[in-house]
Amino acid sequence: MKAESDMPFESDKIMFEIYKETTYTGRYCVVYFTELQDHNKAAEISHALAGEHVFDGFIRTFRKDQAKEAIEKLLARLNAGEAVSAAQIELELKPFMPF
Repeated sequence: MKAESDMPFESDKIMFEIYKETTYTGRYCVVYFTELQDHNKAAEISHALAGEHVFDGFIRTFRKDQAKEAIEKLLARLNAGEAVSAAQIELELKPFMPF
């Protein structure tokens, strides 16, 4: 059994979604919901909701920069026309996911 101090807290992870814009450029994008500020929250959430869902989940705040780099590489592949499945995305992001 894990010690209580080893248990992840809600603040230890970042919720994100990868989506394809359907009303703007048709590009694949990511939004990090738990990092949005009040001034851009409504617009970013609206863009994501208007888009086509591809993948969502959580990344740990520990090594979040590496996780975001991995997501950017996935977006580059998707935007280059490569067919990347949700299962492939999950496999590549697994080292950064809390579960």
